[in-house]
Amino acid sequence: MRDVHPSLVILALAVGGFAIGTTEFASMSLLPEFAPALDIDAPTAGHVISAYALGVVVGAPVIAVLAARIARRTLLVGLMLMFAIGNLLSALAPSYPAMMAFRFFAGLPHGAYFGVAMLLAASLVPHAKRAQAAAKVLTGLTIATVIGVPLANAIGQLFGWRWSFGIVAGLALLTAALVRLYAPLGAPIAGASPLRELGALKRGQVWLTLGIGAVGFGGMFSMYTYLASTMLSVTQVSPALIPVALAVFGAGLTVGNLAWAWVADRSGKLMLSAGATLVWSAVVLALYPAATASLWTLLPVVFLIGCGGGLATILQTRLMDVAEDAQTLAAALNHSAFNVANALGPWLAGLAIAAGFGLPATGWVGVALALGGLAVWAVSLALDRGKTGIAA
Repeated sequence: MRDVHPSLVILALAVGGFAIGTTEFASMSLLPEFAPALDIDAPTAGHVISAYALGVVVGAPVIAVLAARIARRTLLVGLMLMFAIGNLLSALAPSYPAMMAFRFFAGLPHGAYFGVAMLLAASLVPHAKRAQAAAKVLTGLTIATVIGVPLANAIGQLFGWRWSFGIVAGLALLTAALVRLYAPLGAPIAGASPLRELGALKRGQVWLTLGIGAVGFGGMFSMYTYLASTMLSVTQVSPALIPVALAVFGAGLTVGNLAWAWVADRSGKLMLSAGATLVWSAVVLALYPAATASLWTLLPVVFLIGCGGGLATILQTRLMDVAEDAQTLAAALNHSAFNVANALGPWLAGLAIAAGFGLPATGWVGVALALGGLAVWAVSLALDRGKTGIAA
């Protein structure tokens, strides 16, 4: 039996996160490229992004339940192969209906992959370092927003959008090979079954933890979705500076993901760390409306807003505790919850803009959502303190 090197395993898992992050965010920037190729307008092309998100929401719980008896390494390799096929088909899509179907298929393994990958990473390190191990897996996605997305966009413009999806498929195959090579095979979890995984849905703290993310994380997406439009119409900068701002946001995500995980592990207080992250997000989002007046104030605030992304890892680790013996489904559902936030934040921000409050008002929408997440967090914390056995 070969030795297991946790750092190599986590690196392999992070490569998969990089592939997923690249295709998820780059697809948005490639809309102007593939819309005319598929003979559709930009708003219709936006449905392709929604199809991928719907695949994430549907695939995460379904795969987690049906694959309950499959060993984690085997499942992760299978999910990455599925992801590779979905992106390869996307690269070859001959029409809009085909593209919709292929993006939905590509989204199916997204949530389950991250959920299982973080559980595996956490199982390889001491209990006091679980959040940091999970954060390192998610770092693949955050680094993708800094490097992978601009690179995929550049490749799409130079050689055609199909190459961007093809390269992601190649990264997925690389991930499958690395996970197969370095991750321990292990055995299916004793007593695992679809019925036991569904037991997670009976636990109130699982739903509350998912609710914190679904509401609280929406604030970040309300700002991010309209950042480019705000820079052009309000800050009035060159379009060439938009990728710079997006990279600054990605850098904030990366720093915040690792820093908040360290805080959570160091303090041993997951819930208090989650609450602090939500307060942080509310404060820095409140700075955003005024910061949009100048690029020199906007960029630092965008970085600080990105740092609030550390909430994802903290909630993922929290689910490991409250889900008890149904961790796979709960971990996968966390990514469904964040895709709900990805829909909720932009929708509410769009309503505010349509009502005449202006693009900077997306920051105030973000504040409201962060505080809404904090309200759900307060209910969860109160229930925790009303009984023994679960630490805050």
